[in-house]
Amino acid sequence: MSDIAAGSAVREPYRPGQHVTHGHGLFSATGHGQGGPASKFVTVAYGFWIFLLSDIIMFSAFFAAFAVLSKATAGGPTGKDLFELTRIAAQTGLLLTSSFTGGLATLAIHRRSMAGTQFWLLVTGLLGAGFLFLEVQEFAAMVAEQAGPSRSAFLSAFFALVGCHGSHVGLGLLWLGTMMAQLWVKGFRQEILRRLHCFGLFWHALDIIWIAIFTLVYLLGVSP
Repeated sequence: MSDIAAGSAVREPYRPGQHVTHGHGLFSATGHGQGGPASKFVTVAYGFWIFLLSDIIMFSAFFAAFAVLSKATAGGPTGKDLFELTRIAAQTGLLLTSSFTGGLATLAIHRRSMAGTQFWLLVTGLLGAGFLFLEVQEFAAMVAEQAGPSRSAFLSAFFALVGCHGSHVGLGLLWLGTMMAQLWVKGFRQEILRRLHCFGLFWHALDIIWIAIFTLVYLLGVSP
């Protein structure tokens, strides 16, 4: 979620020697390099993209492990025996809807509407919490059926991949709650807006990873 150039004063913000309004802040392109130093918003967003790429590399390793071990059930239950597509569809709907409400929060941020921003961030958090509740419920049901991560290599890979995504959602909810509190106390300060933008990138990345899990783990897992 960002405060991207709400009121930029010129068309070329990085032309040497020009002063440009960026949101509520002022920065100068001094002419060093090709177009002057980038704004703090740009550098923070760039750094966070690097973090997300490293996170995606980690998830790629979990996906690869699951692909290799998906048939190693050791005579135990398979995905077709365990997965409930109705529950998974509900989880998917909750998480994807939370991305939409996160986008509505971004629009409210651009309008500098405190009530609108807090409302849509709260809705985003509640949808994410609903997703996480269903996932914990699924794990508990599987463990109760003696299908925990120690039952087979397939289940170890499943719990590692899906559980890693769930832990990211949980940490995202803690982050979201912290940002809502900071926004309420400090208002639309530039550092708060940068953090909200990074949260938005993080949350949307979790949606993309979940779509891959939904397709490669659950849908393929219940296929004949």
